[in-house]
Amino acid sequence: MQLSITKQDLNQLIMVGDKVLVKPKNPQRQTKAGLFLPPTVQQGEKVQSGYVVKTGPGFPLPSLTDESEAWRKKDEEVRYLPLQAQEGDLAVFFQNATCEIRFNDEIYFIIPHSAILMLIRDEGLFE
Repeated sequence: MQLSITKQDLNQLIMVGDKVLVKPKNPQRQTKAGLFLPPTVQQGEKVQSGYVVKTGPGFPLPSLTDESEAWRKKDEEVRYLPLQAQEGDLAVFFQNATCEIRFNDEIYFIIPHSAILMLIRDEGLFE
């Protein structure tokens, strides 16, 4: 599925729940020997990588209030279990779990957090 969105600012996009917005890393279009790969070969790969642009708030947690006690005021604030993915991480994920969108003529993927296999975070590791 492909969706086109025309807006000015990426900050207007709000990710919901455990969804992650990923900018795909440029796929390798040439082999080491110099042969160009057709798009069908690239689409047939099961795993892809890209940079995390935005993340949702996480997995919603159930309320701690007891439903049987009607006199207690219910906590209206929804609490979330945060995601491991953070903006700027390089994510390796299953390609078949992606939903492709086009935003300002650039391709992005919306993927569930459960489809991410590995995150690579560079916080000055090799300084």
